[in-house]
Amino acid sequence: MTVTRLRDIPGIGVDAVGDAADAVGNPEFLRLENLDTDLRPPAVAIAATHAAIDNDAANSYLPFQGHRSLRAAAAAHVGRISGRRYDADTECVSVAGGLNGILNTLLATVEPGQEVVLCDPVYAGLVNRVRLAGGIPRFVPAQPTADGWTIDAERLADAVGPDTAAVLMMGPAMPTGLVLDDRHWSALADACERHNAWLIYDAAMERIRFDGRPPSHPAAHEGLARRTITVGSASKELRLIGWRVGWVIGPAPIIADVRLVGLTNVVCQVGLAQDAVAAALDAPDADADVAAATAEWQRRCEMVLHQLAAYPVIRPHGGWSLLIDTRPLELTALELSQRLFDRAKIAATPMDGWGPSGRHYVRIVFANEPVERLTSLSERFHLAIHDRPEAPRHR
Repeated sequence: MTVTRLRDIPGIGVDAVGDAADAVGNPEFLRLENLDTDLRPPAVAIAATHAAIDNDAANSYLPFQGHRSLRAAAAAHVGRISGRRYDADTECVSVAGGLNGILNTLLATVEPGQEVVLCDPVYAGLVNRVRLAGGIPRFVPAQPTADGWTIDAERLADAVGPDTAAVLMMGPAMPTGLVLDDRHWSALADACERHNAWLIYDAAMERIRFDGRPPSHPAAHEGLARRTITVGSASKELRLIGWRVGWVIGPAPIIADVRLVGLTNVVCQVGLAQDAVAAALDAPDADADVAAATAEWQRRCEMVLHQLAAYPVIRPHGGWSLLIDTRPLELTALELSQRLFDRAKIAATPMDGWGPSGRHYVRIVFANEPVERLTSLSERFHLAIHDRPEAPRHR
């Protein structure tokens, strides 16, 4: 019998679609289902990883809280963005990827039965970790508009109440590309203070913005500085997906608890990968590297939006993915995903379980296919949705 903690936790859908596409093994398939990217990681990180293979110190559990080089680099990185100073020894711990950091933080901050505030729609992996920690998700709906996703700051703050343990925010949010700003942090500062709640900030994509602006970090707001726990990751901005390295940064007392959870959970991070991530964070051209990658992801995003202009697509303000509303197409998300797979050789994820509204959307990841391959999207969608093939278009 399934244990109670798993009864309300579905899968994320991405695994099923990805496994099906892998089984087909057809290079004509567009892989739009998983948050991968074909853009190479920083060269300095590759070199450091090669060097670590011959370094016996990298083949160790120690230090359990993460290599000093990584913690120093992560603390400095978050400090630059937030305008705060963090102590690498007491206010930072390394984790085995961002989502390991999210779960460890939730286990350190949420009592069973307490609420965690999230935007809707949202990545199912975040929702599932709230439930795994014994928390109750409380969703605040984001609104799709012609210009992208928005969420009302006051409505977000109103969701914080006496039963709230934490507010779990991501910006740009995944999968919508919703960007939060100082209006949201100001509203949440008062609410979190009033109800003694934490602000857990998933910073995995914070520099992947399409408006050219710097990240809006909640700890930069004076009212949230002592309540913000930042969870970062090397997987997205640095494209170091397989390295499985992240960090959690915040006030020393709560970081001590997060560290204790880590010792009881994954124990330690990938030894061969930590100096590589530190090198990428510390590199003089680190911001330029992320900006160049973001520019390419934005080009791909614009191509998808252009190709699917005739369909109900919502523009993202950043990140690696965008959503298609299946309701105007008179299809369920699962039906559209299946048609795309069977008729059009497109792997795309239906968002059942990605918040209350997720069942209405299919996610398209634009980070892993070059622009040239995305130029066939319009024709492929027509094949998937309409009964008759589209007439050839002259170019």
